[in-house]
Amino acid sequence: MGLGIMMKVGEDIYEELVEAAREDAPLEACGILAGVDGVVEKFYRMTNSDASAEHYTMVPEEQFAAVKDMRELGLTMLAVWHSHPATPARMSEEDIKLAYMPETIYAILSLENPAEPVLKGFEVVDGEANEVEVETGNRQ
Repeated sequence: MGLGIMMKVGEDIYEELVEAAREDAPLEACGILAGVDGVVEKFYRMTNSDASAEHYTMVPEEQFAAVKDMRELGLTMLAVWHSHPATPARMSEEDIKLAYMPETIYAILSLENPAEPVLKGFEVVDGEANEVEVETGNRQ
């Protein structure tokens, strides 16, 4: 059973995600999305210390700085975000295995078709990834 969660990403932040994914390609980009009541207000871009096209690890010092900033701004971590430079926006087996926070959305931006990036969100419950609703400001 899902958590009934959703996330809204405004056009400005959506464009930041696309830009980060394109800049880091062919490696995976990663970061944290923070906001209030499911509405993303800030994107914290992180360094992928793995420098890999297939997985990512965020730098702990950058994560701590983001969490400190979120607290100061009254924001909550809504999602852990990363890109898939050449594959669809779906949770890989490794993504699921490394999904340690059950009430967090795992957002993936796919550049499989570079002209049409796809952003999807997932919750991981009992080792299964379930898609959650993600609204982006760029939709008509």
